[in-house]
Amino acid sequence: MTYELLISHKGKLMIPPVVEGVTIEWERKGQPGKLVAQVVKTPGLEFVEGDACRFSVDGVPVFYGFVFEKSRKGSQEEMIRITVYDQLYYLKNKDTYVYTGKTAAEVVKMLAEDFGLRVGVLADTKYRIPSRVEDDHTLFDIIQNALDETLKATGAMYVLYDDVGKLTLRGLEEMKIDLLVDEETAGDYDYQSSIAQQTYDKIKLVYENKDTGKREIYIAQDSAHQNQWGVLQYYEKLESSSNAKAMAEALLGLYNRETRTLRLQNVLGDIRVRGGTLLVVKLELGDMTLSHYMMAEQVKHTFSQGQHLMELKLRGGDFVA
Repeated sequence: MTYELLISHKGKLMIPPVVEGVTIEWERKGQPGKLVAQVVKTPGLEFVEGDACRFSVDGVPVFYGFVFEKSRKGSQEEMIRITVYDQLYYLKNKDTYVYTGKTAAEVVKMLAEDFGLRVGVLADTKYRIPSRVEDDHTLFDIIQNALDETLKATGAMYVLYDDVGKLTLRGLEEMKIDLLVDEETAGDYDYQSSIAQQTYDKIKLVYENKDTGKREIYIAQDSAHQNQWGVLQYYEKLESSSNAKAMAEALLGLYNRETRTLRLQNVLGDIRVRGGTLLVVKLELGDMTLSHYMMAEQVKHTFSQGQHLMELKLRGGDFVA
């Protein structure tokens, strides 16, 4: 396995020697991609914060971003530790937006145009959000709110990520890869089950109808689980009553279950795995056996001593992040 870090400074391309231990971290939502590496300060090497970087594995570009941090130690002045973020970092910017009748994909395109971000393929998310007021929110939150509204209304989940320098939005089914993680390819794991987080057996949605002056209430619930767990209620005020009944049923289907968390360590690496990737997991966890697709909520790739390993936080079925 070979890897290469290329830095562009004032139109000059430099390929500094990279010390072992390069890491790349990706999450499904709310965080930019992050690369951390140590490079050797060779004669002529010059770069500053904001310079573009590209990281390639076996000649294939897998990460593109910009230098945000540099650091050194007095005992190792010839070594420079750099932290590089992809362009999703700029989604941390805050702003205020009011929009009507836009799809989530159109929201992404709107923000990208306003903030000068490069866009790749954006899936057609189809559902048009009636209206949203986003006051003093990060661009991450504005996009995620649009994706959440789409999920509630249609049951379809989409993943936003930076594909080597281009904002990309894909449906979950498009994120499947032909990778099997089992006892032979994974090291250790951490597994937990709970009803204390993100478990609801009663959904209550409320819409204040200003035209009639009445409050409209939409409820979906599971009495069997209420007898077992007690009433665990999800409550939300709606800005529109459109599809409210279907939304309540969809939320009950999403949250009316015991939640589980699963983290895997020292998994044999595959650079195709990013936040939102679907892969097959086949593991015996003691009280249950996994043998189905799961989604990588977080992944950390480590390249060291000619070896590529991953840490994975997975979700799927009863497993949540």
